[in-house]
Amino acid sequence: MKLRILLIIMALSFASFASAQKVYKGNSHYTSDILCRVSNGKAYRGNSTYTSDILCTIKDDKIYRGNSTYTSDIIYTIKDQKVYRGNSTYTSDILLTIKSGKVYRGNSTYTSDIILTIKDRKIYRGNSTYTSDILYTLESDVTLPEFIAIYWCVNYALYL
Repeated sequence: MKLRILLIIMALSFASFASAQKVYKGNSHYTSDILCRVSNGKAYRGNSTYTSDILCTIKDDKIYRGNSTYTSDIIYTIKDQKVYRGNSTYTSDILLTIKSGKVYRGNSTYTSDIILTIKDRKIYRGNSTYTSDILYTLESDVTLPEFIAIYWCVNYALYL
């Protein structure tokens, strides 16, 4: 019986570890190039799983700073493919619009406002799909809130 419980605990631990979404620098898949990882609603610095390395928390359609889920720690709110500043859903607080594999600045969908292109789990600079313009690579598919958490980690949190 003890062996069975131990095996179940080990299987659950492995499943949790295996479900982690790793984000690599550029077109790399080397462990040394992991920028962050998302696992169980948390985004961690590098390949870490330590609580002290939690950069942000993903809960429902909100991204929170660190390990918090307090309203005052909301970084972004996601609604209808739009990313809003903090806890707002006012048009004036739209930071990003995501549509058809493109990330646009603000409430725009003009080609000149494309910040990122998402294709085949690769995130490219601007409207490009050239290998030289790959900013980071996702290990597997992610939800929109996970992508926005990764975006924040890669562009802001890793430099704090």
